[in-house]
Amino acid sequence: MHDRRGPKTAEVRRNAAAEPARLAPGLYVVATPIGNMRDITLRALEVLGSAGLVLCEDTRVTKKLLDRHHLSPKLLAYHDHNAASVRPRVLAELDKGSAVALVSDAGTPLVSDPGFKLVEAAIESGHRVFPIPGASAALAALVSAGLPSDRFFFEGFLPPKSAARKTRLSELRTIPATMIFYESGPRLSESLADMAATLGDRNAAVCRELTKAFEEVRRGSLAGLATHYQETGAPKGEIVIVVSPPGDEAPLDDADIDARIEAALKKLSLKDASAAIASETGLPRKEIYARALALAEKKK
Repeated sequence: MHDRRGPKTAEVRRNAAAEPARLAPGLYVVATPIGNMRDITLRALEVLGSAGLVLCEDTRVTKKLLDRHHLSPKLLAYHDHNAASVRPRVLAELDKGSAVALVSDAGTPLVSDPGFKLVEAAIESGHRVFPIPGASAALAALVSAGLPSDRFFFEGFLPPKSAARKTRLSELRTIPATMIFYESGPRLSESLADMAATLGDRNAAVCRELTKAFEEVRRGSLAGLATHYQETGAPKGEIVIVVSPPGDEAPLDDADIDARIEAALKKLSLKDASAAIASETGLPRKEIYARALALAEKKK
């Protein structure tokens, strides 16, 4: 059968497909890629191309994504430093019946960014909030870690100082679920060591640069991972740490024990280091002291 529509009809159809979609008024919380630009949904592209306003942490970052997909909506920066002053303007747009999209630099908004207060304010003002799901670094790390995923707890970033970090970790110690943390490269080895000391030497995975060219998932015990990154230096890129639930401590071998002792000896005396490691591992203090003394003698 011949197509009788002709070239004019075909051109009309092409133009119609390029027209922005008609969005219902409200706030659209749109997930964007965490690395690979192709990890964005068709619905997310439709919303970003049709919204009257797109709120983003960094307009330069979001513009790169939009340019890749030939979209040019109106952009407005919305981040920690200007959220309080910009929020009334956004609510005014919603009051006019506009469709406003909210994105973060990468991943799902409201996870470690100021979007929660905007969503809360929009709901209180009677506006609809539409979730547009997609990429999430936390979930990507969870499914690639090889640890139990039926129940998990997202903590995000821990305090930067060791004392406060250990205090918070002690509060999380009994949570019966796999835990997910975000961390920076320079703090990674110290955070892992504090986790091992406070949570017990559980199995864990350090997931770095997920979906990007240099994606890496390194699995092992918390103490072993801490030693690795202490020796190799701070890694670059976005980092997610996934830690197994209580009762899943990795069995200690001689290398793990020696690594803990060596790390402790850099900060503590022989006596104090032995006491600290004995407390962490549950092993006899005399045994730890003997190993620590032997290690110290080797380095002389």
